[in-house]
Amino acid sequence: MTGRVRTGIRTRLRIRGRRSEGPPRSLVRPSRLAVRDALAESLAGILQRPARSMLTALGTVLGVGSFVAILGLTATTSSQIDARFSVLSATEVTVEDVARSRNEFAGPGFPADADRRIERLGGVRNAGVYYGVHLPPGTTVSSSPIGAADGGERLDVVAASPGALRAAVPTLDQGRLFDDYHSETRQRVAVLGAATAARLGITTVATHPAVFIGEEPFTVVGIIGDVERKADLLLSVVVPRTTAEEVFGPPQGSDARMLIATELGAAQQVAELAPTALRPDHPDYLKAVAPADPKSLRTNVSSDLGQLFLVLAGICLIIGAVGIANTTLVAVLERTGEIGLRRALGARGRHISLQFLAESGALGALGGLVGTSLGSVTVVLVAVIREWTPVIHPLTVLAAPAIGLLTGVLAGLYPAWRASRIEPAEALRR
Repeated sequence: MTGRVRTGIRTRLRIRGRRSEGPPRSLVRPSRLAVRDALAESLAGILQRPARSMLTALGTVLGVGSFVAILGLTATTSSQIDARFSVLSATEVTVEDVARSRNEFAGPGFPADADRRIERLGGVRNAGVYYGVHLPPGTTVSSSPIGAADGGERLDVVAASPGALRAAVPTLDQGRLFDDYHSETRQRVAVLGAATAARLGITTVATHPAVFIGEEPFTVVGIIGDVERKADLLLSVVVPRTTAEEVFGPPQGSDARMLIATELGAAQQVAELAPTALRPDHPDYLKAVAPADPKSLRTNVSSDLGQLFLVLAGICLIIGAVGIANTTLVAVLERTGEIGLRRALGARGRHISLQFLAESGALGALGGLVGTSLGSVTVVLVAVIREWTPVIHPLTVLAAPAIGLLTGVLAGLYPAWRASRIEPAEALRR
């Protein structure tokens, strides 16, 4: 009996000991905050003060919108520049006269019928020889014989064959270009650039005005407003090559060059065949060169502009992050009682941090989505107005909302940390 009594006493003591220690740990459920609940709490916090939330997200909207618009407009304009430069550079060949450098006794490298020889090649649109005329010292250009002798303009005079003028793709403001007839008959005619005509006071060709190069008169038959190649023609007096050789003598040294406009894709072949087609006896007297590729310059300019605008977009994002951080911190201070009540009911510090991080992240993501939409619409509108093809990289559109989300999360780190450090008893006392 004594053994049974002792066993029963020990059993009751064990039961009492367990009751005094409280419930088993396996029966206590740890506090948890599901992702769904965190998102719902963040949405409720944003909608509680919608006006302030919209103003808070405005900085992110501007930053992300600027980011998308800048990258989109840079890509769009670059494609347009690439297309224009590619067409011009891929359809232009220049042939230089290097006869004197090969043989000091050699005459002009270009034959008299150089234009016709090159135009027989397949893929050639227009071709012609041009050079700058070396005038005697003190020779001026004027629109009157009196002015020619005293007080004329010091202007460049360019001798060009009709094919060279056509290869430059000029846009006429008035009149016409001189043609093969003027060249073959050595007519004393001239075509002026718009700037040159303005300097000489010539506003119309209807009255058949004349310019005097020194004492030699030339009738103005046309005024050029623009050219796609050889922009220096706009600042020059252009006369037929044959007329210039008769009046002022042949070109000196290696001044003469040939401009060839080709079909797209034919430039390399034309450059290889041009010296032989022009001088089958001495192809080494001529050197065909392709124009320098402006790709590096274009890339540098686009890169510099893109970096500048990206810095501005970054500044907007920083401003947006500061706004979100400030608003979230104010929300933490305003909701101290709520935070204390949540902590008293079992919420952990990391749950409070997650709640406020979710709110700031939601504001950033919302600003990123709106900014992406506005930036994309801006790119499309500019492209439509300029009649361009809008170009927006898909990675830019996908990354922009993520940038907004990251901005919001980073902005909410400190306020969330502050909220997690609030003690429940102190918060409830406030």
